[in-house]
Amino acid sequence: MAVEEQRAGSRVSRPENRLVRRGFTDPARAVRLLEGPGLEGLADDPVLLDALGATADPDLALLGLSRLLEAADEADRHTLRDTLTTSKPLRDRLLGVLGVSTALGDHLARHPHDWHVLVTFELRDMHPGPEDFRRSLAEGVRDDTLGPANALRVAYRRCLLAIAARDLTGTTDLAQTAAELADLAGATLQTALDLAAEQDPEAAAACRLAVIGMGKCGGRELNYVSDVDVVFVAEPREGVDEHEALKAATRLAAALTRLCADTTGEGTIWPVDANLRPEGRNGPLVRTLASHLAYYQRWAKTWEFQALLKARPVAGDAELGAAYVAALAPMVWQAAARENFVADVQQMRRRVIDSIPATELDRQLKLGPGGLRDVEFSVQLLQLVHGRTDPALRSGNTLEALAALSRGGYVGRADAASLDAAYRFLRSLEHRIQLYRLRRTHLMPTGAEDLRRLARSLAALINDDTRADPVAALKREWKRHAMEVRRLHEKLFYRPLLDAVAELPPGATGLSPEAARVRLEALGYADPAAALRHLSALASGVSRKAAIQRTLLPVLLGWFAESADPDAGLLNFRQVSDALGRTPWYLRLLRDESAAAEQLARVLSAGRLAPDLLLRAPEAVAMLGDPHGLEPRGRAALQSEILAAVGRAGSTHAAVAAARSVRRRELFRTAAADVLGRLGEDPAEALDTAGEALTALNAATLGGALRACVAGWEAEHGDLPTRIAVIAMGRFGGHELGYGSDADVLFVHEPLLGSLEEAAARAAQAVCHELRAQLGAPSTEPPLLVDADLRPEGRSGPLVRTLASYAAYYRRWSHAWESQALLRAEPVAGDEELGARFRQLIDPLRYPGGGVPERDLVEIRRIKARIEAERLPRGADPTTHTKIGRGGLADVEWTVQLLQLRHGYELPALRTTRTRAALAAAAEAGLVEPEDAEVLDTAWVLASRVRAAVMLVRGRPGDSFPGEARELAGVARYLGYGSGHSGELLDDYRRTTRRARAVVDRLFYGAD
Repeated sequence: MAVEEQRAGSRVSRPENRLVRRGFTDPARAVRLLEGPGLEGLADDPVLLDALGATADPDLALLGLSRLLEAADEADRHTLRDTLTTSKPLRDRLLGVLGVSTALGDHLARHPHDWHVLVTFELRDMHPGPEDFRRSLAEGVRDDTLGPANALRVAYRRCLLAIAARDLTGTTDLAQTAAELADLAGATLQTALDLAAEQDPEAAAACRLAVIGMGKCGGRELNYVSDVDVVFVAEPREGVDEHEALKAATRLAAALTRLCADTTGEGTIWPVDANLRPEGRNGPLVRTLASHLAYYQRWAKTWEFQALLKARPVAGDAELGAAYVAALAPMVWQAAARENFVADVQQMRRRVIDSIPATELDRQLKLGPGGLRDVEFSVQLLQLVHGRTDPALRSGNTLEALAALSRGGYVGRADAASLDAAYRFLRSLEHRIQLYRLRRTHLMPTGAEDLRRLARSLAALINDDTRADPVAALKREWKRHAMEVRRLHEKLFYRPLLDAVAELPPGATGLSPEAARVRLEALGYADPAAALRHLSALASGVSRKAAIQRTLLPVLLGWFAESADPDAGLLNFRQVSDALGRTPWYLRLLRDESAAAEQLARVLSAGRLAPDLLLRAPEAVAMLGDPHGLEPRGRAALQSEILAAVGRAGSTHAAVAAARSVRRRELFRTAAADVLGRLGEDPAEALDTAGEALTALNAATLGGALRACVAGWEAEHGDLPTRIAVIAMGRFGGHELGYGSDADVLFVHEPLLGSLEEAAARAAQAVCHELRAQLGAPSTEPPLLVDADLRPEGRSGPLVRTLASYAAYYRRWSHAWESQALLRAEPVAGDEELGARFRQLIDPLRYPGGGVPERDLVEIRRIKARIEAERLPRGADPTTHTKIGRGGLADVEWTVQLLQLRHGYELPALRTTRTRAALAAAAEAGLVEPEDAEVLDTAWVLASRVRAAVMLVRGRPGDSFPGEARELAGVARYLGYGSGHSGELLDDYRRTTRRARAVVDRLFYGAD
């Protein structure tokens, strides 16, 4: 603007240019005011002009100063002019107020002598309290020229003027300003009550009346302009009938309300709102303490207890007020135990937002999304839920309560700091808006002048340069804070864990040792003494870790109790927390992600395998906090990660250790997902998903270990003279691995062109031996046992052969069982082209033209019968042995494999390494009746799931049901059977496998 005026030449005078540079938007009017009454001689005073230019609205400040000087008498005008030019504190306070508030400027124009309060308050305590305000108001109402009511309003605004001046010049921060406004409100209520008592002495003599501040008044966080929420409680004085006393108290309360809210004369101070009382507008204005108690005990709704959180005596009979708060406070902190308490509070917040007119939603500082109410409701809900057991949280002040929640670990430090900063900014913005006309509003203005004034008045709170475009900077800061509040409100206010904590019975976290022991026994803990020791170790102390765990443990104990072994769950949780308790992300995960906390509890109490894997590297807990953290990873991604880790290692041992570390983490991912039912809704689908995941993991691990061993050999001997491929066999080749399965493999190599066959064989043998040794070596990582016993000649034959050697052996010496074993052979690691050629070599053997010869069929049946007779462990029950027992895995697999040997050459769908896929293809081709196929499939899935459950529960593989009751119960829980139904599981298993055996007898043995 100044540049344009300079270009225009003489259109703007030099004095006006000086004013424009200082921020005046109407320099012509400013010049006229500076030359008018009261400001003579000050037009060229640079100190005054600079001070005016530093205000939020220089034009408004100058207008207010001109009106004040014009209204003042000659002596006072002279004093004010001198003070303005010599006292910077007074100048900054007065002009600061005049540049923000036209309403306070109007007040000074009507009562020009009141500017002296800015001097007198400077000499007082820097933090005036209720008594200071009461003295000031008491002195003010003695002004006989105005009458008591108007005198009270003038005295109130005089005090308000002092508070605003201190606020606008940074003498006080938001919290102190809001507290002073609440103290002033309390002093005003007391003064109004005193006036009412003077006007109605009979009423005053008949009752004791206490005024309870509610809402922001009760919380000592009042706005400049706000309804003052109160509740009235009364008691009859000695010898007075209760009914008469209540009538008298009602007259006093009504008179108090009129004195504050009357719009005549000097106007309203603020409305006194008593609608938070029992029954609201329909209830009596005043009740006795007993009547209040009866109502809250029988009829009060959730929101009424939430409102009581901020209740504080502010005026009237102090003893009665204290008794009111003492009697009702326990009800406040028991309210969270009410049915649907958390949901009710959350629904109330939604109703508030839904009631906002659409045209106001984007301008609402208080009620809209990301507004002040979001902060207040979040803090109050956390207080009410956790304050039952933590008295440190029982503050009616939002910022104090937020700080206590942070100290106690209920809200993260960073989140608390963000909410604190946002709340202070939004409240300061609300204060500035209200100060302008002293009107109750929470809407962001839209006018450019209003926005400019606000931006300049809040420049110190805006994390942006406001000089170029103050309005744009203000809007950015507002939106930034609103978005952060909305994010944190959604995170904290709708935290599902609050429901679980709120549902705990009162006192559940503060039980005596004996009561705790009884409770633990009732929950199913077998060793309550040990459980108490774990609880003490987890929850003792004043650290954030202990505070968070004290909040979580009552809920976790319930989740552990839903498992078959609560004691193990608690012990495992203690071990994980001991390892990770000082890790900030772990504490945040447990506190903020209730789903993660519940999942952790279920994993830790579901058996030994997953907790053992987790305890070896507890940071894997982070997977539970990621919505996609338990999704199985594909082979390509695993192989890429493992090969990268192997490539970074400095030795063969370190490289294989890195591969095993990835495998351990991924084993935990799959086991945890399995325990939590995240691998598929259908049990068969979940089983297939787990098998695929474990197969991909072992294949990637073998590939990485092979790469590492080859690199180690080459570092010592030079280039490897041969190519090596790893062929998966058995359940590995069938993509049907369980958690405890070995990796059955064949090793095949082919010398490179020009290499000596003997040297190549020695090199291949050394590499494969090293691979098996490294993967199976004792370590903190679970071993991967590589079993090559299915190779030609078994353990007596060489560990690795050339492709030509395999061809020669199979051509001359192969047995029927070897062709059967090759049905599940599949290349998984090493040289892909060599693996593909091996597959071409064995296809004619496993899918022989014309089907399996009769002599081989007889041999296969004979071997199967011999295994049943000789291989069953001594003492094992053949009806419950999952592998070679009646109707178990071997029965189903041998039956399916026999069908593949007989018909695979003519039915391509049978040429699969997967048992269930081959069985489905056989049924599709009519080789098996659909009913029989379903029986076999059901038995195979059940037996496989039992084996998986045994490994998950016991932490070691087993083919039979556990004999120990708790372990058997754990297996039953995994399979979907409730507590006490282990026997039902055994009956179902025997029934299912008995039906399968009948099908096997017909299809495999040819029995009628």
